[in-house]
Amino acid sequence: MMPSENHDYKVISLPKLNGLTPTLESTALKLMEEAGELAQAIGKFRGKSGETVWMDEEKVVDKMAQELLDVAQVAVSMMFVLEENYDINLKEKLEQHIAKLKSKGYIK
Repeated sequence: MMPSENHDYKVISLPKLNGLTPTLESTALKLMEEAGELAQAIGKFRGKSGETVWMDEEKVVDKMAQELLDVAQVAVSMMFVLEENYDINLKEKLEQHIAKLKSKGYIK
């Protein structure tokens, strides 16, 4: 997908982590764990989980951003596993994903 196609993109580059031997299964489980931590931060700090933790808005949003980046890092790690262990062509998958978004009207 070429950036000149008039889409708004948020480009974040995350590294491949060293010293790990992740499997598809272990990475999927870690992704769910990190997503749970994000949900917990949102629920707890917004009073949606039955308990209220008093923090100022800036700290709450900062914690959410930290947890979201943990989710993104694990998702990127899972992409490395798919490429390296399963010969998945992520460029091709990204193009298919963009086409799907277009077909649903989410982007033009």
